[in-house]
Amino acid sequence: MLMSIALILLAGMIAGWACGKVKLPPLLGMLMVGILLGPSCLNRIDASVLSISAQLRRIALIIILIRAGLNLKTEDLKKVGRPAVLMCFVPATLEILAMAVFAPVFFDLSLIDAFLLGTVIAAVSPAVIVPHMLKVMESGYGTKKAIPQMILAGASADDVFVIVLFTVFSKIAAGGHFHSAMLWRIPTSILSGILIGIVAGYALSLFTSRFRISHVKTIVILLCVSFLFVTAEDALTGAFGFSGLIAVMAMGMTYASQTGETAKRISAGFSNLWTVAEIMLFALVGAAVNIQYAFHAGGKTILLLALVLCFRMAGVAICMTGTKLNKKERLFCMLAYTPKATVQAAIGAIPLSMGIASGEIILTIAVVSILVTAPFGAFLIDQTYQRFLEK
Repeated sequence: MLMSIALILLAGMIAGWACGKVKLPPLLGMLMVGILLGPSCLNRIDASVLSISAQLRRIALIIILIRAGLNLKTEDLKKVGRPAVLMCFVPATLEILAMAVFAPVFFDLSLIDAFLLGTVIAAVSPAVIVPHMLKVMESGYGTKKAIPQMILAGASADDVFVIVLFTVFSKIAAGGHFHSAMLWRIPTSILSGILIGIVAGYALSLFTSRFRISHVKTIVILLCVSFLFVTAEDALTGAFGFSGLIAVMAMGMTYASQTGETAKRISAGFSNLWTVAEIMLFALVGAAVNIQYAFHAGGKTILLLALVLCFRMAGVAICMTGTKLNKKERLFCMLAYTPKATVQAAIGAIPLSMGIASGEIILTIAVVSILVTAPFGAFLIDQTYQRFLEK
């Protein structure tokens, strides 16, 4: 295990640095390292690491979401309240509907399987979007109109919406029973996540200030509470849902609003953790990719993804209607809301494991969506934010 972790970290760091030098997203290098070291190629990652890969990726995602919460301000979100709410479901809905229309044309899929494929593909990747939006915020671009903050808020709730729909359509496709109560998980997951996160953030701010907890210990406490949130999300399987990831962001926001300068130091600590977590996250996402599926996919898979992404971008444009954003700022939002990675790596293989006939096609398209949209989306964000946003 230790040899595998050392290989991932060292090779990922070098590959990320090399990509950065040629103006490519560092995550591209990390993804390629994961693919090369993973089972599809050299098979140099120990099975013990692969067996806990999903949990390691989740830890990395928690780290970046805490950091995002610590850098979000309530007043910024109030500036873009309506668009931020619409971003949670409108782009994903249009993308799923587009997949239901076009996927049967390109592949031998039933309508239900096409909807299932849409829910696999539609989720954006917080692991790509969040660090890039934090970079944009720290650079001071678009913050006056709270553009990166709006994208940050929408990305996490977008995943909740899509994953609940994936659960519904996977049950239908597998011949299971669908209960309308399942759909209650969408609003209850988001609302309960926000509420519990706010309560936890406020309580932790009082606790750490009252007992003068050091910054390092505060980071450990925030991580532990976040792990408990995610564990609780997994445990709740009924009609009432709970989003641990939204709770993590809400907790960070509340803690930052109550502690001021202290939160900035805590955020710096999480930035240091992210340096390691980012490499593990994207390398393990790459290791989860079966490159043989990608090679057999053909150009029609990329064409299909391009088509449905156009509908996603149209959904983002609809969300921006009535705002004071100019054309360049709206285009930036549309481009920034396209990367996919973590959710597709997590759920792409589930239909195949459930014995659904189209499972291999769904996995193939999920793999290609990671390889194409994650680095390309990150590249577009890096190349456009200074041109399209006001500093």
